[in-house]
Amino acid sequence: MRHLTKTELRGSTALTLKDGGEDDPADIVTKAIGDLTATIDTRLQAQDEIAKKLKERIDKFEAKANRAQGDGGDDPDEAAQLEKKGFATYLRLGHNAPADEIKALTVSSDPQGGYLAPAEMSSEFIRDLIEFSPVRAFASVRATGSPSVIYPTRNGVTNAKWKGETQASEGSEPGFGQAEVVIKEMTTHVDISNQLLADSAGQAEAEVRIALAEDFGQKEGLAFVSGDGALQPQGFMTASGIAETVNGHATVLAADPLITLLYALPATYRGRGAWAMNGNTLAAIRKLKDGQGNYLWQPSYQAGQPETILGRPVVEMVDMPDIAADAYPIIYGDWSGYRIVDRLALSILVNPYLLASTGETRIHATRRVGARVLQPAKFRKLKMAVS
Repeated sequence: MRHLTKTELRGSTALTLKDGGEDDPADIVTKAIGDLTATIDTRLQAQDEIAKKLKERIDKFEAKANRAQGDGGDDPDEAAQLEKKGFATYLRLGHNAPADEIKALTVSSDPQGGYLAPAEMSSEFIRDLIEFSPVRAFASVRATGSPSVIYPTRNGVTNAKWKGETQASEGSEPGFGQAEVVIKEMTTHVDISNQLLADSAGQAEAEVRIALAEDFGQKEGLAFVSGDGALQPQGFMTASGIAETVNGHATVLAADPLITLLYALPATYRGRGAWAMNGNTLAAIRKLKDGQGNYLWQPSYQAGQPETILGRPVVEMVDMPDIAADAYPIIYGDWSGYRIVDRLALSILVNPYLLASTGETRIHATRRVGARVLQPAKFRKLKMAVS
């Protein structure tokens, strides 16, 4: 309804009086003021309703944001504890877990569903892997959230030359390339007793983590040695471009070829390198002596210090080949030339139904890791002679 302006109000009043109306001018003004006040009140009420609705929407957004942080607010420690508690509940009950218990977890992107393990568990899982995948203790390890990582490589060096005062300089350009480390996927499952999962002291999570680390560690340890680079990461023993030293005998190791191999590497790489071989090869080398009758193997008498061969550390890798004709049982190198790239998030899917009759829960796990040799010049292999 349109309200009258002051000019229209005055004209209306004058007309009324002129026509002999009996309305008091004061009453007309009072009525007009009342109508105006009512209009203002109506508009204020509408504004209050809008403000109330906006506040409700803001409160909902804030609540949703808090849930995304694990309801821990701005406290990362509280959020981590809520995530860990929710994951323990999920391990026990699977998708039957109450929604408010597992709302702090992150849904996995895997097609089969499941949730990502808490960041603390994923980090501890990677540390546990070293026990079963020893190359991790020496290689260059990185983390990523991408499906692959591309690293620049240099295929040559500039060619500097001495020149006289009037001679023209010769330009030279090193060759550059790219090496892509593609992330591969690996899956497994472990069966855990329901009684163990019901343990509220946190042992269930540790038991699952150790079981998965043992399985994944053994599988990736083999891939890091001899992986084909297709479904598996590229193994350092299958990488192209690594030079070799020939032993000279098909089945008997000799000391001299090991010395030749070591000093065939540039001093920069040699001084940072380590030997890799399996236990059978280690046993054979431990019996070797140099020309003065000294054992090549030097045991460590100090805690935390590794045994050495020719003064360099030794790492035992069970998946390295045995001594045999035409085999490569030993490799030496600067292991920063082998790159391992982890996607830290460990995806977990709990199935409490499959083994319910035996009182067990099957826990499926998926993890992703890639690896390859980035700098073949940092490595050298020992090749046994052909019989």
